[in-house]
Amino acid sequence: MSGIIEVENLSFGYTQAKILKDLSFAVTAGTFIAIAGPNGAGKTTLLNLLCGLLSPETGSIQIDGTGIESYSSRKLAQKVAIVRQEFVPVFDFTVEEMVAMGRTPYLGTFGFESKADKKIVAEALDMTDTTEFAQRPLGELSGGERQRVFIARALAQDTAILLLDEPTSFLDLKHQVGIYDLLKVTQIEKGKTIIVVTHDINLAVQYCDKTLLLGADGNYEYGYAKDILSQEQIERVFDVKTFVGKVGQENYFLPLGKYSKDTETAAGSSNNNQ
Repeated sequence: MSGIIEVENLSFGYTQAKILKDLSFAVTAGTFIAIAGPNGAGKTTLLNLLCGLLSPETGSIQIDGTGIESYSSRKLAQKVAIVRQEFVPVFDFTVEEMVAMGRTPYLGTFGFESKADKKIVAEALDMTDTTEFAQRPLGELSGGERQRVFIARALAQDTAILLLDEPTSFLDLKHQVGIYDLLKVTQIEKGKTIIVVTHDINLAVQYCDKTLLLGADGNYEYGYAKDILSQEQIERVFDVKTFVGKVGQENYFLPLGKYSKDTETAAGSSNNNQ
């Protein structure tokens, strides 16, 4: 394996039962990766391992060719930035103050921002279209606006790798695609390596280069999104019937519940699309 992130034979569990078992994959620099799978499959756990919050039970993680255990917290924060699920901080920081926190790993002994730090913060605000409310308290913003601020903070951290945990889970359709558009621009224009945990299979197919599909049984598949996210795989891993159709070159998936309207008709149409 070779890549900016290399995971080899990784295993981890909170009890005797392993959540992640012998997981191996490599991420090439500058690619956009989706981590998908049912609840309990270990998606957020894997992010916590990749940012150093948790340590592997067995196996190894290398970041930029160096074992993750060899990094200090400060040095690792200069390599990897993480955006957690949307939240409102207890203290009512302004947007600019929140984004400036991304510069913390680079500040000197006295913690003063340099002109270079302020320039990077301004660029992050500009790229995420959050400059206009830089002086507003974070708590006054909508969920979509706050999520852009948290991404701006990660951009201000100026790392090669961005990890995001379900960044669109509380957002409406417009803001969901807005966040993914922003991440795609970040990948293309800044050359960032992006790994996003998502429950939205359709957004993963549309935006991501590769997908790591984790099963609740510890099995996994890793490869190009169009190959991994097939109807057979979706139904097996998520244990749900799906309708699949094409829009342009990509497949789109619709889960079918027992009492969904026209379930039989949709299932028949799905089979005809294969």
